[in-house]
Amino acid sequence: MNISRRNFFAMAGASAAGAVLLSPLQAFYAKRAIAAGPYGSLITDPLGVLDLPSGFQYKRLSETGQTMIDGYKVPGGHDGMAAFASGNNTVLIRNHELGTSGTGVGAPTGSKYNSNGRGGCTKLVIDSSRNLVSHRGVLAGTVRNCAGGPTPSGSYLTCEETFETNNGKKHGYVFEVPSSANTFVTPVPLTAMGRFNHEATAVDPNTGHIYLTEDRTDGLFYRFIPTNINNLSAGGVLSALRIVGSSGINTATGFPKNTPRAVDWVQITNPNPSTDTVRTAGFNSGAARFSGGEGLFYGGGFVYFTCKSGGSTADGQIWRYSPTNNTVELYIEPNNSGVLDNPDNIVVFPGKDIFLCEDGDGTDNILGITPSGSLYKFASNRLNTSEFAGVCFSPDGQTMFVNMQTPGITFAIWGPW
Repeated sequence: MNISRRNFFAMAGASAAGAVLLSPLQAFYAKRAIAAGPYGSLITDPLGVLDLPSGFQYKRLSETGQTMIDGYKVPGGHDGMAAFASGNNTVLIRNHELGTSGTGVGAPTGSKYNSNGRGGCTKLVIDSSRNLVSHRGVLAGTVRNCAGGPTPSGSYLTCEETFETNNGKKHGYVFEVPSSANTFVTPVPLTAMGRFNHEATAVDPNTGHIYLTEDRTDGLFYRFIPTNINNLSAGGVLSALRIVGSSGINTATGFPKNTPRAVDWVQITNPNPSTDTVRTAGFNSGAARFSGGEGLFYGGGFVYFTCKSGGSTADGQIWRYSPTNNTVELYIEPNNSGVLDNPDNIVVFPGKDIFLCEDGDGTDNILGITPSGSLYKFASNRLNTSEFAGVCFSPDGQTMFVNMQTPGITFAIWGPW
């Protein structure tokens, strides 16, 4: 996934607060004149792991190779994640983006979707003092569980970023994992939600509609309307977004910024094909292409999603869809890897900022976006060049959780939000 370069924020004469009130478009092109975001400049971590603003702290919670309470080892490939309330504790359901070789999510063979699949999900329980209470496996035998998203009912939708058949099992599906699970769940592919290179999901709590991204340079943006929002296995209708007046457009380059466009939806008549044709069928029906669909999150009345390779420099875009107005808008496209370098997982911090993970070359960062459109660096990986993933917040909004994919570390971060 690493595509572009990085040389973040030349520090040129702004206050430590740095939140300049510009229009969103002006703000993105003025980043090199902004010293820091609303939390101030980053402080060098003496341990060489995470640089954070003054007043913020981190804790390493769960790492690859540790023994979990089910006796299996924490697998690697930490990726997408979501947080849920459980009494005074926080439950994290964490993806593991692993294929069909090497070590993976350990489980009895009878609990696996595919005995060759190394991916899946683990569950972490964190107490109110940000201590790890337990961690264990809850889904096994899947492949390349990249991102996903929470549902209002307290479950996690985990997505396979692949389209393959292995050991007689088809892959490329979404699976549901209840956050209450205390053992391995029975893996049931939600075939009506499509078979393709899934990346992430987001649920509109007002309608129960589920939005999905596809991690392909010619991928689509999807909407799934379930037959029964409380039983996703009951099926539903999968559609792809079409921009009114621009049927079959490729949005990777040349799309107008900060200009909401009306959309409609074209139905995918065969969401579970034997060959990888979902995106082709949608595009042939007029759906818009999005380049490298990644993170996805509902917040503030919008569905925000990232395209890691969009833009004329292929450094990434951030889009937002309005379910109320049925419009889509290219929200951010700096075309400058020093400002935005291959955005991945994204989360909306209610009433505050948007945070996203970078997956570019060199040093990766967690970026923040203020309501005024200022983009800033909130955290920086000083341990290695691995991507960040799975950014999410505890239900009380006091703790950010995030993964460093390699070597596989889950962090808690807190401070003066």
